[in-house]
Amino acid sequence: MPEFFAATSKGLSEVLEKELQELGVKTTGKVIAGVFFEGSWEDVYQVNLQSRIASRIIKPVLDFPAYQGDELYHNILKHDFTKYIDVKQTIKVEASVKESKIRDQRFIAMKVKDAIVDQFRDKFGERPNVEAEDPDLRIYVRAKNNEFSVAIDTTGDSLFMRGYRLEAGEAPMKENLAAGLLWMSEWDRQSTIIDPMCGSGTILIEAALMAMKLAPGSLRKKFGFMKLKNYDKAAWERVVEESMDQEIEDLPFRFYGYDIDKKVLRIAKENARRAGVDHLIEFRPGSVATLTKPAEVEKGLIITNPPYSVRLGDEDNVKDVYRDFSHSLKVHFKGWDAWILSGNKDLIGDLKLKSTRKHFVFNGPLECRFLKYSMR
Repeated sequence: MPEFFAATSKGLSEVLEKELQELGVKTTGKVIAGVFFEGSWEDVYQVNLQSRIASRIIKPVLDFPAYQGDELYHNILKHDFTKYIDVKQTIKVEASVKESKIRDQRFIAMKVKDAIVDQFRDKFGERPNVEAEDPDLRIYVRAKNNEFSVAIDTTGDSLFMRGYRLEAGEAPMKENLAAGLLWMSEWDRQSTIIDPMCGSGTILIEAALMAMKLAPGSLRKKFGFMKLKNYDKAAWERVVEESMDQEIEDLPFRFYGYDIDKKVLRIAKENARRAGVDHLIEFRPGSVATLTKPAEVEKGLIITNPPYSVRLGDEDNVKDVYRDFSHSLKVHFKGWDAWILSGNKDLIGDLKLKSTRKHFVFNGPLECRFLKYSMR
């Protein structure tokens, strides 16, 4: 079986591995930002469509050491890239380098590109063009300590780009991180979630998609694998049909999102409508100081991503948000669990609560803690 790699945000590989196994894929190992798995190309179609936590699925094709440009060039020629696209299609090479003798990533990308187009020219007398924005074949080259890894993309636009979020509030959370947090919380997918500082609604929308078993890739029009020579349209249609058969039309519970910014709530409602889950989420204006559980909800889960980047002169106001939130949790949510994403350990201290679980994840470049508090 071919081996593939599902990339994700740092800290999410453990839950990504569980998700892939739930999808029926055989995982073979994981690193801090992704999981290796074996499978058919039909499995790759399924993972691209169904994975909520992965950001990209790539196929490793070459690993080798290189210290000079000529070594890099000749090693690339060892793999037949002409089997992926025809000569009239386009390519793009993206390179990154760390602690290697060849230091310039632009030089690496150029050498790899030269080797690939020369391979086409030698075989067909023509070469594919380079396309920066929307190439048919995207090649990733990573160099670390003079060891090179080369992979081809199967995804296209990153998987966190579901297609429902055309607008967002300030510092939005990526969709796959929101889904990863839901997995980490061990939410049962059968009960209410409240987000008291919901912003553009990403956590709640991802929760609703998960509960209804709606594939996160169902709104996308295209994936990278669709441009490859071996694309099997019948297999893809089979994967889509099987996914649709699992969908649930309605749920016996609802989700609730609150925010003090009415403009952001409008954006959240539009995002939920585009995702097809607006009938499941109630967005209400309100602050954490006046937060209470909805009258119709006996028990549920709180998951939220409060502000943790403090502008100069705004420290006291943000501290008050955390203190008010803590008070509301203690008074109105006894017996509930609350999960809070924190990128600022000083602010999280203002909750004056003791966490019972802790995970480390990255929200973009920022290392955060995902903390569980039990209101006993």
